[in-house]
Amino acid sequence: MDWALRTCSWHGHYTYAPDEPDLRHRLQVKTVAGPAWRCLRCGTFVPGDPVGSGPADEAPEVPRGQLLRDRWILKLLAIDRGFHGVLMLAGGLLVMRFRSDRQSLADSFERDVPLLKPFADQIGWNLDNSHLVHWADELFALSGTTLLLIAIFLFWYAALHFVEAVGLWLSKRWGEYLSVIATSVFLPLEIYELIERVTVFKVVALLVNLAAVVWLVWRKRLFGVRGGWAAYHREHSEASLLSVERAAVAKNTPHRTG
Repeated sequence: MDWALRTCSWHGHYTYAPDEPDLRHRLQVKTVAGPAWRCLRCGTFVPGDPVGSGPADEAPEVPRGQLLRDRWILKLLAIDRGFHGVLMLAGGLLVMRFRSDRQSLADSFERDVPLLKPFADQIGWNLDNSHLVHWADELFALSGTTLLLIAIFLFWYAALHFVEAVGLWLSKRWGEYLSVIATSVFLPLEIYELIERVTVFKVVALLVNLAAVVWLVWRKRLFGVRGGWAAYHREHSEASLLSVERAAVAKNTPHRTG
């Protein structure tokens, strides 16, 4: 897949007219429809006025190639974090609703569960030893303060996921760091839950989070890995179309000797 063409088809081309004459000449061609400028993302010549202009050093960084693909991966991670945030938010709202109606729900549970006993006996379900019934009893035994603390934690966790999602979606460096730190903190808990009981969902969730942490640290050069921010910024600059064309201009310019 050509990520550059896909992005340009959705968001439009980004053309730029540098002030430097030699560089400006390499990014412009004459057509029957008038001058066309080369897109800094996909390299296509686009008729019409350039989107931006000015010194080449002041041109915005337009991701290309692998860096552009990385941004799509970040958006997928952002969607994943946003989805988890919605789940945590819904969980917090359910806990608050349960807290306010706990007594009426407990009364209904005590009244209706015995009505299920004849049906349970027919299918061989022992209600007295049912894990579901015991879990419900423990849930109704929780105090209002405990339920409030659980709801606050869920709301805080949801907010954390939403902040992560925004940072990753916008490809912000702080969002990448926040995602790695927040995900790593909860990895021991996920491993402990997996040891307690193995389920497909837990295994997939753990693998996804591990892969996200490793990919972010390695590919985005976080915490000084593979040269850190300086190496990442250099990689970004070298992939820029303006940098490529500037290098071509320098190569084709004869050097004067004294």
